[in-house]
Amino acid sequence: MKQIQFFDTTLRDGEQTIGVNFSIEDKIRIAKQLVNWGVDVIEAGFPVASKNDFKSVRKIGQEITGCKVTGLARCVKKDIDAVSAALGDTPNGQIHVFIATSPIHREAKLHMTKDEVIETIENCVSYAHQKFEHVEFSPEDATRTEWNFLVKAIRTAIFAGADVINIPDTTGYTNPEEISELFDYLKDNIPEFDEVVFSIHCHNDLGMATANALAAIQHGATRVEGTINGIGERAGNTALEEIATTLMVRKDFYQVETNICLTKTFEIAKMVSQKSKMQIPNNKPITGTNAFSHESGIHQDGFLKNHATYEILTPQSVGVAHSSIPLGKLSGSHAVIVKLEEMGYKIDKETTKDIFIKFKAIADNQPIVSDDDLVQIMNEIQGVASKK
Repeated sequence: MKQIQFFDTTLRDGEQTIGVNFSIEDKIRIAKQLVNWGVDVIEAGFPVASKNDFKSVRKIGQEITGCKVTGLARCVKKDIDAVSAALGDTPNGQIHVFIATSPIHREAKLHMTKDEVIETIENCVSYAHQKFEHVEFSPEDATRTEWNFLVKAIRTAIFAGADVINIPDTTGYTNPEEISELFDYLKDNIPEFDEVVFSIHCHNDLGMATANALAAIQHGATRVEGTINGIGERAGNTALEEIATTLMVRKDFYQVETNICLTKTFEIAKMVSQKSKMQIPNNKPITGTNAFSHESGIHQDGFLKNHATYEILTPQSVGVAHSSIPLGKLSGSHAVIVKLEEMGYKIDKETTKDIFIKFKAIADNQPIVSDDDLVQIMNEIQGVASKK
């Protein structure tokens, strides 16, 4: 099976989330946990951006073993020099250089012609390759770049020494059909496609980052980039825990392997949530508190008979202790009786109807029926049920 590398940019792109500012100590702790989770590459930061960013990248490069550590640089020599100073003497150090290639970026931001962009790529990638064996190149805003020019930019980078080519959907603009067609076009028009690693880096502006990344994997990408919990610029990045879990649950479809240890997923998600001070949404796939909770009576009944009726993976497979069945107005009698029996009550079947009537009266007026509420119900039905 094809091996998919995981490139984590929580410490760089994730820190671009408004209000997030990891300390150097936090970054070290997160990096160590990312290694335990099984990522192949950690993008530790943007060394030229600040003294602290430089210090954290250097410290991570010196302390982290078990995966590659990379630093980000624009196609600017001082940026490349900063990454070299931070990681050039570390055994796992790599560099990631980028320049925008789309018309709007060339004209409005860079004020450069196509030829000037190509010349910059050639000069800076070759310069980076003098300092690092492994160079990743990203044509920023690739999904809004003319496809024929994108091919030229990528081949220029490969000839200059890049052995990883990342395709960034910088603004979350594309969709799964388009990204599939783009990767097919790149395979057909870049003879060196299979000689380098092609990576995918998606943003979530239209809510399609995970779907786009998976489509790219289907069509030739062998590396996926993203962050834990999907944090990042604007609406965030591809949530790597979603990719890892999807590739496991639907291995029959994607037919790929990864180095991710899924049972450590919730642990790293919780750590990043705490350090970023960003709560994981309740309905977040995989790690949200509702991901393994069932309230509807129909769902609860099926789940109690066979968990696989409404769960396509076990909570334990991603490091969550257990599923839950919160009792509310949509719950059925089966779930209520099972809960009462778990609490130690022996229920006479003839009283089930009376119990459920009282339960519904409470549930219709509050979001969740608590254990204390259930005790109150049973106290009111004296003689109908007794403790074991």
